[in-house]
Amino acid sequence: MRFIGSVIEKLQRHPKRVVFTDGTEPRVLQAARQFFSLRLGAPILLGDRTKVKDAAHRLNVSLEGVRIINPAESEELDNFTDRYEALRRGKGIKHQEAREAMLKANYFGAMLVAMHQADGIVTGGSETAGSALRPLFQIIKVAPRATTASSCMIMEVEDTRFGEQGVLFMGDCGVIPEPDVEQLADIALTTAKLAHQISNVKPRVAMLSFSTKGSATHPSIGKVQAATALAQQKARAAHFEADFDGELQVDAALVPEIASKKAADSKVAGRANVLIFPDLNAGNIGSKLIQHMSRANAYGQILLGLDRPAADISRGSSAHDILGVAAIIALQAIEYTALYPGSGKTLPGETDMLRQRGGP
Repeated sequence: MRFIGSVIEKLQRHPKRVVFTDGTEPRVLQAARQFFSLRLGAPILLGDRTKVKDAAHRLNVSLEGVRIINPAESEELDNFTDRYEALRRGKGIKHQEAREAMLKANYFGAMLVAMHQADGIVTGGSETAGSALRPLFQIIKVAPRATTASSCMIMEVEDTRFGEQGVLFMGDCGVIPEPDVEQLADIALTTAKLAHQISNVKPRVAMLSFSTKGSATHPSIGKVQAATALAQQKARAAHFEADFDGELQVDAALVPEIASKKAADSKVAGRANVLIFPDLNAGNIGSKLIQHMSRANAYGQILLGLDRPAADISRGSSAHDILGVAAIIALQAIEYTALYPGSGKTLPGETDMLRQRGGP
């Protein structure tokens, strides 16, 4: 709670609106209630109003301060349908298909955020990752100056010797199966920027591998080395202060005694607070091992590189995890353009739609 407590304290000064797509899910109901009770902002639950209220009643969860929207009854349904149809016209979508999509909570919620009617979205509590991510990539899309959409898990472990007082930022654990050099560099940079924004510390980024400084030879090691150099270059070009080093084994990245033997001259080794995995296999396995074997507080997946703050939670997330994720993306929303300059100004495809209607 040390880490998430600091996030909550910051957010209480700048409350935000967060939409939860799984409105009848017990853990989401509990998290939404806590979000309001802690004065973090206005939670929005999507779903059939009667079913949401019945679920809350069974849990004895108050819905005071919680807004409920049923997409099928919303006055925005026609407007959102038109906008989604315009966005997907190039894919051949028809009006009826667009309407059917907007009746789904994950699509409707993504459009709420895209249209600035909510500041962030938490989805995925009862869906596979693919089903949760698809509407976000179709409607919110990648931020104007970003090139890669990825994800980050934030872990808080009891041992404060690791990371930044026990907090580690890990990417990518949920989106890109096999990132190339450019994508891996982007993942490193955007994860580092998130770490800086949330924790206000200088990121020390370890680019992970099964090798440390040439202790093994394999094409995948060369990719990590190239991505490390490119991430440093991108950070300098963006005037962003962070240290990057790789390739590093995870023990060399985290344990000072081992780092002194394997990478004595490194500014990152033994002190890393950001861990970048070489591929999704490593990221997903590594993050879940830490979460369950060390009983870490796990907050994610926080999606990076999108035009609006968003998160895809695990179906195994607890109410506490979901509250933490909601608080993190709401905190992101306070200064989101600092992460992604030019983000949040125009819904992708909106200009074309306005022209078709004779607008500006």
